[in-house]
Amino acid sequence: MSDPIILVENLSKCYKIGRQATQGDGLRHVLERAVRAPFSWMRPGQSEKQGKTEDFWAVRDVSMQIKQGEMMGVIGRNGAGKSTLLKLLSRITEPTSGKIRLRGRVASLLEVGTGFHPELTGRENIFLNGAILGMSRVEIKRKFDEITAFAEIDRFLDTPVKRYSSGMYVRLAFAVAAHLEPEILIVDEVLAVGDAEFQKKCLGKMEDVSSKEGRTVILVSHQMTAIQNLCTRCILMDRGQLMMEGKTDDVVNAYMYKGAELAMSGLSDRSDRSGEGQVRITSIDLRDPSGSIIAEAIAGNDVVVSLAFSVKPGVVLNDCIVCVEIAKDLKTYFALSSALVDTKKLQLSGEGRIDFMIRDWPLSGGTYHVNIYVESDLVTQDFLNDASVIEVIDGDFYGSGKLVHSGWQGTSVLVKHSWNLVQC
Repeated sequence: MSDPIILVENLSKCYKIGRQATQGDGLRHVLERAVRAPFSWMRPGQSEKQGKTEDFWAVRDVSMQIKQGEMMGVIGRNGAGKSTLLKLLSRITEPTSGKIRLRGRVASLLEVGTGFHPELTGRENIFLNGAILGMSRVEIKRKFDEITAFAEIDRFLDTPVKRYSSGMYVRLAFAVAAHLEPEILIVDEVLAVGDAEFQKKCLGKMEDVSSKEGRTVILVSHQMTAIQNLCTRCILMDRGQLMMEGKTDDVVNAYMYKGAELAMSGLSDRSDRSGEGQVRITSIDLRDPSGSIIAEAIAGNDVVVSLAFSVKPGVVLNDCIVCVEIAKDLKTYFALSSALVDTKKLQLSGEGRIDFMIRDWPLSGGTYHVNIYVESDLVTQDFLNDASVIEVIDGDFYGSGKLVHSGWQGTSVLVKHSWNLVQC
């Protein structure tokens, strides 16, 4: 058996988080601390108070092997440690402990613009990236036309990349990373920035790089369809730890089952939510138009998705946005936003409800998940995937007295339509 191209042993990364002091950080306070420092030994516990930090293990005790030519998927919820793991593998971040052994050149596409110099042109950055990867100028020239054709930004090659849009950045960055023949290609969720056609093009290129050219690809994505179609093996990360490794379908199914379990638990018990926490969504209910709580949504009926919230005492949040996603099998079917349907600004304080009215519920029978997001003044306050579940039963959506065809349940959004036969 050949040696693995990537070998990870007991890999961990710890960050120190927390403020250095509870008092002000102005010049006056700095001078005060300098004067008082010689006498700090007289006040037990004072130094601990001012220097209090907390260890945050972004990645903890991860071990795995990846063979040459393998396409490995990495999945997990936000904050699971996926991006940190890729930065460690890319040698962007040094590990706190553990070992990483790589055989071959590594090209990584982790964030928009990573590895580009903003003042240099697209043409110059192609050669810069190639040199970083250890390619000779002759090798880069040989691949140059393929790179520019794939990126489709020929007109802007001699423009400084600081003037590129995020989509143009991604096009060029992926084209460089995929065509300069690295033995290992590492790609994060950054492809989501591109348009749908270019995403499809990138996914096809990654498949060619792995299956036809025998190179190793590590892909992080929330698009489970892409993971299942491209990756033969997959790992599941949760809170910095590797929870499961194996065949892609087995790992993805375990991930989705875990999401269903979380959605059934109460919001007050959830520790995996993020945001500043000045406001929290405390419960999610379905209601009919009169305000009465209902157990299920019926396709074709008007349904209210009701979010109860609680703002910290004495706090008033201005310019708020509340968003809800309705998803199934990690695919979002539709999204609701308080900011898109109204021009007036939303202010939150105390306790209350945000009710979203959905006319003619457009989904067929099945179990759907609810993701929530709340922000104020451009600051995330509450963000949680799988916050709740919605049970939907089929109804007379089209007003024809018929239900959807067998096999259509939970596969698409229902759209009212008509047809007419035109004889030629």
